[in-house]
Amino acid sequence: MQRFIFENECARADAPPLSVFGLNLVGPTLYTFGTQAQKARYLPKILSGEEQWCQGYSEPEAGSDLAALRTVAHKTEDGWRLGGQKTWTSEAHMADLMICLARTDRSAKPQAGLSLFILDMKSPGISWTPILTIDQGHSVNAVFIDDVSVPDDALIGEPNKGWDYAKFLLNHERSNNAQVYRSRREYHRLLRLAQSTASSSGASMLDDPQVRAELVDLDVELTALEVSVLRTLHAESGGGATGGEAAILKMVGSELQQRLSRLSLAVLGRAAALAPHQPDGSTWMDELGGWMERHLFRRAVTIYGGANEIQKDIIARTILGLR
Repeated sequence: MQRFIFENECARADAPPLSVFGLNLVGPTLYTFGTQAQKARYLPKILSGEEQWCQGYSEPEAGSDLAALRTVAHKTEDGWRLGGQKTWTSEAHMADLMICLARTDRSAKPQAGLSLFILDMKSPGISWTPILTIDQGHSVNAVFIDDVSVPDDALIGEPNKGWDYAKFLLNHERSNNAQVYRSRREYHRLLRLAQSTASSSGASMLDDPQVRAELVDLDVELTALEVSVLRTLHAESGGGATGGEAAILKMVGSELQQRLSRLSLAVLGRAAALAPHQPDGSTWMDELGGWMERHLFRRAVTIYGGANEIQKDIIARTILGLR
């Protein structure tokens, strides 16, 4: 709850977000399943921001079907040797460490033979290449793990229990991916933008009935999402587990992010594309910045963290009891 309040204040101030992977994903996983030595080694530097993390889950043949991953880890006398490839790895080019899911038992069922490791991104055998997204930004990468050696204490928890740990982390990721605090701030920016943008008739876009109706609906949906996030955080604070609830937050939150960016382009029209090429000098022009880039990048929000189609399957099984 404290983290939610802090991140909400950061969003209101438009402060840069802190490390999502370290604070929201790796930290909770380590303090729940890690050894005391791992907690002492990694948690302080996550909190201070001295070390950045990335998440080695998705692979070329295993995106939403995470149990199909092919990266393997073989036991050695003094540790493990890993080999494989990860893809769509956000911030790998800036990360010091990776939390990496690998297969340690090929004879077991797909979910039963996985383990979770800590990899130093400077280790011999680790390399990455950038993947440029549709907005021409560099945030994701392909990561190659070529016979990388790690010590025994790089294993988180028990061997072959990685699927349980991975699900725990993904629930935290999906709750975070609701992004309700940043969507709320963006909503207020969009409201100001509509008020200051003129339609073809010369009136404010805020007077357009369709724009007003969509803004009202978004306000209601964001309020409902915020209440749902707080309800889930309250359950987590009391020791309750989240499963289908986190899937709902991720699915609804990501769809609202896309609706916000779509409406921003409807308000701006062709000015959204022209803005980067026109001279600055007015508050209105400053407000144009970034809407097109965000709209393009947000084509991915309904895919990363588990595609929304997969979230619907999780909701159907865990909440509705369907098979």
